[in-house]
Amino acid sequence: MTGRPASGDAPTPTVVLDCRGRPCPVPVIELARALPGVPVGEVVQVLSDDPAARLDFPAWCRMRSQDYLGENPDGTFSIRRLT
Repeated sequence: MTGRPASGDAPTPTVVLDCRGRPCPVPVIELARALPGVPVGEVVQVLSDDPAARLDFPAWCRMRSQDYLGENPDGTFSIRRLT
């Protein structure tokens, strides 16, 4: 699934990473570091105010075979671990 989750459909995250104020590529690096500790099928939510995040997270998920769930209404990003 890609795109924005509807406000009532945003999954509950297992892990929340606060990467606000940290420029590219730090948010993606932090996601990559955290993902091995997240059970398959669970969701990581990343707080990022970096404008590049809107492009970086979907691209990283495609390259790493993870499920980019989209940008949430609150400006966070959700990624489901698939592998």
